[in-house]
Amino acid sequence: MFESLSERLGRTVKQLRGQGRLSEDNIKDTMREVRMALLEADVALPVVKTFIDNVREKALGQEVIGSLSPGQALIKVVNDELVALMGENTASLNLATQPPAVVLIAGLQGAGKTTTVGKLARWLKEREKKKVMVVSCDVYRPAAIKQLETLAESVDVLFHPSTAVDTVNGIAKGALDAAKRQMVDVLLVDTAGRLAIDEEMMAEIKSLHQVVNPIETLFVVDSMTGQDAANTAKAFGDALPLTGVVLTKTDGDARGGAALSVRMVTGKPIKFIGSGEKTDALEAFHPDRVASRILGMGDVVSLVEEVTAKVDHSKAEKLAKKIKRGKNFDLEDMRDQLEQMANMGGMSALLDKLPGGADLPEAVKQKANDKEFVRMIALINSMTPQERKHPAIIKGSRRKRIAAGSGCQVQDVNKLLKQHLQMSKMMKKMKGGGMAKMMRGMKGRMPPGMM
Repeated sequence: MFESLSERLGRTVKQLRGQGRLSEDNIKDTMREVRMALLEADVALPVVKTFIDNVREKALGQEVIGSLSPGQALIKVVNDELVALMGENTASLNLATQPPAVVLIAGLQGAGKTTTVGKLARWLKEREKKKVMVVSCDVYRPAAIKQLETLAESVDVLFHPSTAVDTVNGIAKGALDAAKRQMVDVLLVDTAGRLAIDEEMMAEIKSLHQVVNPIETLFVVDSMTGQDAANTAKAFGDALPLTGVVLTKTDGDARGGAALSVRMVTGKPIKFIGSGEKTDALEAFHPDRVASRILGMGDVVSLVEEVTAKVDHSKAEKLAKKIKRGKNFDLEDMRDQLEQMANMGGMSALLDKLPGGADLPEAVKQKANDKEFVRMIALINSMTPQERKHPAIIKGSRRKRIAAGSGCQVQDVNKLLKQHLQMSKMMKKMKGGGMAKMMRGMKGRMPPGMM
């Protein structure tokens, strides 16, 4: 998300950084570039106008013109206004009520409501340690109930059964009673969507809202619809007391206009963003971190959180002890590392969160191709346990067999073994205090205070 906006703003920011002083003329030119970047990102026109006016007003003030590094000061103003635009603070779910806390999920058909219910159930279970139940009140879409049941099984949460012949309100009442009996902390209610906003749909969801009396009513919207996302969210907000928005399919949206428009148009905070089909592809929305990503400054905090949540610490500890004892780094260890990297969204997701990652040349980004991870894992899986433990035995005929078994070429096997050898050599340097020696050797080349 935000690739095109980030690239355009990045160029503008670079031109400013070296400026000794800023005048009204070059601020005017910069604002024109920023305006074009926002419009191309499909940000709603009233939002663009307000944003530009606010930045211009602050940029022409003493805090920028009188600054020792006015270019940096203007970048800070743009960053602060982006944060203000998307909501000053991170809006978390409010679950402070007598259990079960009911969360109602609303939205148009195809926005990804049912998938979001599955993701949110997993997020609540793993991050918030809640006992979760899900129920589908979508009696119109074929297999909607079955889809949610499958998702509930995959994330290991309770599922309240329903059928297409039941009434929507009847299903909701039954789920609420079951949640109370089973001492559930959070009940997630999936609702039916329509291809467009209509009176019948709004009347049904209003009635359902009265029955379950949710503490949170989240509107799920497809970010790829751009300005329409903000407009449909506003229409739902006029009919229902929405408490927040969930943006889905952000991985397919290079522009990011919806994320910048929704907050101002609806007055409701974005609480989560979904970025893929997998049930772990949901993250809390942090305006300050997103603004930092847009301006190419990375998002190290989110990266650290992701590593803490998704890395298998027992495997990491086991590998560290193995290296310390001087044992060889074999291909099974390499596969574990590749799988952990893939769990965090792959190399492209990590680059996106690293400062300066967006400024890397396109050729470098292409090399950090996540398909390469999949190929390498397939090659290692195609080996026997003995070959994984002792890569030196993999000669000509074995290489052909491994390539054929994984659907790859012999040169792919050669490349993998070469990469493994390089990693193995690096790991050997780290044993017996080697890491400390390496760090001491680098000390003179690092910025003051880094060590």
